[in-house]
Amino acid sequence: MTISLFSELALRPELQQALADQGYSTPTPIQAQAIPHLLEGRDLLGIAQTGTGKTAAFTLPILQKLADAGIRPRPGQVKALILTPTRELAIQIDDSVKNYGAHLKLKHAVIFGGVGQGRQVDALQRGLDILVATPGRLLDLMNQRHVRFDDLSVFVLDEADRMLDMGFINDVRKIVATLPKSRQTLLFSATMPREIADLAAKLLNNPTRVEVTPQATTVERIGQHVIHVPMAQKRHVMVDLLADPSMTRVIAFSRTKHGANKVTDHLNAAGITSAAIHGNKSQGARQAALESFRAGKVRVLVATDIAARGIDIDGISHVINVDLPNVSESYVHRIGRTARAGKDGIAISLCDTEERAFLRDIEKLIGQRVPVMELPTATPRIATPAPQRPAQPQRRPQHKRPEGHRPEGHRQDGRQGAGPGQNRAAQGANRNAPQGDRNRPARVNGPRG
Repeated sequence: MTISLFSELALRPELQQALADQGYSTPTPIQAQAIPHLLEGRDLLGIAQTGTGKTAAFTLPILQKLADAGIRPRPGQVKALILTPTRELAIQIDDSVKNYGAHLKLKHAVIFGGVGQGRQVDALQRGLDILVATPGRLLDLMNQRHVRFDDLSVFVLDEADRMLDMGFINDVRKIVATLPKSRQTLLFSATMPREIADLAAKLLNNPTRVEVTPQATTVERIGQHVIHVPMAQKRHVMVDLLADPSMTRVIAFSRTKHGANKVTDHLNAAGITSAAIHGNKSQGARQAALESFRAGKVRVLVATDIAARGIDIDGISHVINVDLPNVSESYVHRIGRTARAGKDGIAISLCDTEERAFLRDIEKLIGQRVPVMELPTATPRIATPAPQRPAQPQRRPQHKRPEGHRPEGHRQDGRQGAGPGQNRAAQGANRNAPQGDRNRPARVNGPRG
């Protein structure tokens, strides 16, 4: 049976009303394929990237199952656990639980590191229907005996491959070892490396497999461009690019935290609202930046790869790679922030001469050349200055020295200069110097969360 409308799914009226409140009527492919099986209580292996609507695919059936049971959680107990790798993604999933469960009297909470645990402990002690958590903080609270899973009936492991990449897989195994054997288990992963496949085989019992939006398809929907530009001009080029009004909501990627701050300062000075998120920012500052970006108060979010993990925000029109990543796979993850839920997107990379090798590696990975885009007209090209002949010194006969000999550290014009090797160091230093009412996106293909 092909599901084309949420009204065709056997969801409770409260959930149908919540979907209508959010403006959703048509499920995404993973929602249409997964929800009927999950409502039947089946385990599920979902091969899907962030942005396919997988959060709603597992949140709606969990809410329905707990509401149908009608049993209040006991103190210190959790009935459904959703484990996710990053704070940002955990917060977004908890927001989805809140929105879809708006007409149900179910208790939920989100816990993650980087903040005080007092409120988190209070929520756990009262008992929860749904807990959204990151592995590290959850394991800490479990070791402190603040939470138990005797009453758990549903376990979701989200972004399993990213858990592996971020080094959380052992924490995940420790958490899973404490869960009841009799439960419904859902595992989602964008890719299926061997270690995740082995983990899935141990966790899942006769699962339904749902696979949507392969990585290559996402890349093909994105208009990719590269601009060859000297490092010193990159921030100026960004300002000129952002003169295009079609760049409504932009994520810009920097390789370093310092670079992200520099880009943000430059854009704000040019009158372009922007905010940076990276590991040196407090959790509160990062969350405030994300909320301002999501609400449209900030036009450009400047991020490092680590800080951007798990960000799932609607309507990203463009991705700009201020610096090309030195790991090709990161490029695919970066540009995948746009072209979500069947929409198109644009990715522009700024490539300095020293980044050409990174570009070749990226093109090899994606199996295509990235078309070259000309510099914006407002940005002057940096011309290579013609070499200048040093001024000839005035010769003083009484101090003549043999031809070809002069003291170290002095130029031919008699001024103090650099000693041996210092000119090359100075050139390298120059080359590497630091450079200078909310509109809701159209809900066409079902909920994104």
